[in-house]
Amino acid sequence: MAVDDASHRIIGDLLAQRTGQQLTEGRRWRVTSALSGLFREFGIENVDQLACMLERPGEHRLATRVVEALLNNETYFFRDHAYFSVLANQVLPDLARKREARKRLSIWSAGCSTGQEALSLAMIFAEQPGRWRDWKIEIIGTDVSSKAIETARSGLYTQFEIQRGISVAQMLNFFSESNGQWQAADKIRSMIRFQQHNILDFPPSPGRFDLVMCRNVLLYFDPETRATAFSRLASGIAPDGWMMLGAGETVVGQTERFKPAEFGSSLYRPVLEEYAKAEPCLRAAS
Repeated sequence: MAVDDASHRIIGDLLAQRTGQQLTEGRRWRVTSALSGLFREFGIENVDQLACMLERPGEHRLATRVVEALLNNETYFFRDHAYFSVLANQVLPDLARKREARKRLSIWSAGCSTGQEALSLAMIFAEQPGRWRDWKIEIIGTDVSSKAIETARSGLYTQFEIQRGISVAQMLNFFSESNGQWQAADKIRSMIRFQQHNILDFPPSPGRFDLVMCRNVLLYFDPETRATAFSRLASGIAPDGWMMLGAGETVVGQTERFKPAEFGSSLYRPVLEEYAKAEPCLRAAS
């Protein structure tokens, strides 16, 4: 099933307009397999025919379905477990000391996919009841995919999904089996609010998060779009907050709004906007 350049550009432009993501050469091989279900449903024979349909007026539903199919929603509980250990043993204790007076933490899981990352964070808090007693923990999980957010809100996972990343003890403590699926317990779901949101838009409320997790999202952006995303993330984080990126992502050479943290290869600190603006001039003068 060949994809000509013109058809590919139409689909790529649609993805970029809706999400900011780029349909790079490395992602082209996924197009036909990702859209195979839509081809069958709509009676489409090839990508060229799909591109023609997308160009017609009134095909908003089909366009939305195409974008949803092309998004990469790969995730699992406690993905990259070492990172969650750093959060539990260093980042969250640091925030606990700083927020002791108000006893409230706000965390943003940006690009949360089907919710496993946000639920993993909630499990960390639930497993330390003594430390977090009387605290208000608010976790907001956002994703550009309405389908992913629908799954996250349901809190329902298959046997395969539930076995990825968590122990048997965690599975039994925080989930219950229901008609062949596993339902997340209210004691962790109650900490989380899921909503559809594009990371290129202004941050969701409360707007000044103590911790922002944005892992494996920026990989799909071009440099200009990535800079916009960093600006949005910076506007949504507390001045003394933390940001965690994925293993293949960095702020170095990408933005002046964040700097590497004192520990943790994927942890970063916000830079005050006034200093970020002055910093290039300071470097030029030195």
